[in-house]
Amino acid sequence: MIPGAAVWKALPNRQRWTILLLLAAVALANVAQPYPDLAPLQHGPTVALLLAAPWLLRRWPLSDNALACIALFLLLHTLGARYIYSYVPYDDWSRALFGTDISIALDLHRNGYDRLVHFAFGALLTGPFAQIARRHGGMGKTAGLLFAFAAIGLASALYEIFEWLLTIVAAGETADYYNGQQGDAWDPQKDMAAVQLGSALALLFIRR
Repeated sequence: MIPGAAVWKALPNRQRWTILLLLAAVALANVAQPYPDLAPLQHGPTVALLLAAPWLLRRWPLSDNALACIALFLLLHTLGARYIYSYVPYDDWSRALFGTDISIALDLHRNGYDRLVHFAFGALLTGPFAQIARRHGGMGKTAGLLFAFAAIGLASALYEIFEWLLTIVAAGETADYYNGQQGDAWDPQKDMAAVQLGSALALLFIRR
């Protein structure tokens, strides 16, 4: 078995720095954490993935560009996780910078940050999924892209089911806060639609 230090050293330097940057972002997101009871549920999977990343990247290497897309998605998620998504204060930031609310400008009736991150999941991870299919699944370009589109949809659906089960088991009375439904009974379906829209746009971009 290869020692962990050797696995870490074998990674390209840019990829090591990317993992360290993401770990630092998670640490900063938990400084003066406004929702400490829910923070482990929000950040725990990210930390576990980052700790496993050297072994995963050794087994299934990715290009720097693909890893950068994954890192950008995880940064968006980490920001949302700090505020359990439903309370990301983007309107406060917008007022401070531009003197107006994003919610008013876009006629939003709920906090839309979670929908943005679901869209980003499709838009940013379709490329890495397609690269995995081509590099490690032996697929051609078109087949790899179609696989990525389908896999993104499957991952989105499985996540919604996982989130539902996790909140029943672990979140208890805070389930609605953790899920970020904000009273919308159709939130999971809208989230999955946002994911597939992001993935479809990514496919068009990659094909061009």
